[in-house]
Amino acid sequence: MPSVLVFVFDGLQPAQVVPRLMPNLAAFSAGGVKFANHHSVFPTVTRVNVSSLVTGRNPGGHGLAGNRLVIREFDSSRAIPAMEPELEQVARSGIPVQLAPTISEILAQHGLEYVAIGVGTSGNAYLQNPKADQLGGDFGGGSGGATIHPTFALPRDLHESLIDRFGRWPEQSLPNTTRLAHAIRILTEYVIPERGPAVTMIWSSEPDKSQHDSGVGSSLSDAAVKEADGQLGGLLQWLRETGRADDTDIIVASDHGYSTIAGTVDVESLLREAGFADGGEPGGVVVAQNGGAALFYTQPGDRNTAERLAGWLMAQPWCGTVTASDAVLGSGGIPGALPASLVGNEGPRAPDLSISFRWDSMPNEAGYQGTVYSTSGEVGTGQHGSMSRHEIHNILFANGPSFKSGAVVDTPTGSIDVAPTILRILGVTDGQDMDGRVLEEALAGGPDPSQVGWYTELHAAERDLGGETYRQQIKVSRVGGATYVDEGNRVGSG
Repeated sequence: MPSVLVFVFDGLQPAQVVPRLMPNLAAFSAGGVKFANHHSVFPTVTRVNVSSLVTGRNPGGHGLAGNRLVIREFDSSRAIPAMEPELEQVARSGIPVQLAPTISEILAQHGLEYVAIGVGTSGNAYLQNPKADQLGGDFGGGSGGATIHPTFALPRDLHESLIDRFGRWPEQSLPNTTRLAHAIRILTEYVIPERGPAVTMIWSSEPDKSQHDSGVGSSLSDAAVKEADGQLGGLLQWLRETGRADDTDIIVASDHGYSTIAGTVDVESLLREAGFADGGEPGGVVVAQNGGAALFYTQPGDRNTAERLAGWLMAQPWCGTVTASDAVLGSGGIPGALPASLVGNEGPRAPDLSISFRWDSMPNEAGYQGTVYSTSGEVGTGQHGSMSRHEIHNILFANGPSFKSGAVVDTPTGSIDVAPTILRILGVTDGQDMDGRVLEEALAGGPDPSQVGWYTELHAAERDLGGETYRQQIKVSRVGGATYVDEGNRVGSG
């Protein structure tokens, strides 16, 4: 049975995978399987997508709705950041952080181990295996798996053990290459040779970190891409030199694409100016700002506030799509809104309303397409979170004994497909409840991609605002039972 290594470049766009910037990844993609129609989930932010990567579920299923979100059973009156300290508080209160099992939990039931090592945010790392302490496993190994991050580890005692052995983590930098290099050292000297996990995931914070600072295609962004690609190249070389390449399936992915900020919008301040009360008050609204998206939570059963809020949002020039949960749609619906279930966001923790900011395909100064309104950041720098096609479409490549060679898969695929495909490679059959599918057309001996049936749908809604009309469209693709959001935006000018 092969082992699986997943390497994630946070925020890498397909357009950046070119020999000039990424000679190692460009060569890797040519030799294995290139997924040419790959999708993030919405919102296109990291902690939502890492949860989809490790659970195979859409956000409605795994319950991690945003980088900032409300977990009502924990605190219904405020949005919390999905970072390790806050998520650990949720877990210690007896509330599950995620509503679906992670791949680590599934593998542990079969005596197999999942180890994650990442240098992105603490929340990103924590969400990959929040139950590592309960599942068991320690410095010497065990099927409970582990998470390794510069600020903490799970199990907890692993953190100091690794510092004793490998030294303290380098300080963060731009590009954040020294931390990635340190992570790869731990991976190649400890994780793989000593623990030998069935699945290892390593997460590079670049180019996301540099693109938030300076924009897609900036000199800093290009340097970050090149240096992260160099680290991947060194890891691939190590696998070859140690004889592990022949029995390791390697998956290289990103969690989302990128846009350039065209304008910033402080949604919460504007809501208060418009007369909407704070979340803990009658008629109140809690706002969770997520870059190119925003999530809104009203008091339970307060459909009147949700309806008024939807109308106000649709009247704003920066508002793109508006989706609504079943809890506020009711039997009569909300004029102009589309159901959250359409984009995979319906579930026990669904926000009442979600918006994707308005976007277009204008190129930035470096020639990368896609500009968007955002809740934060500086105009001209990078951002993500929306339903822009430039953020929804991200990368996925695979190479190894379980995959075809030199193949291009044009059928729609997504973050939700990674976990079920890994389980199939490992011979584990526990993924039937996942929203994603096994990417059979990419596996050796699987069907030709042209034999996989799929289709697209265009969903539209509109609302008379009195003097102008709000119109939105969301495009989705479907393969069997799996649904992928292609893009969504406001259309027309009124």
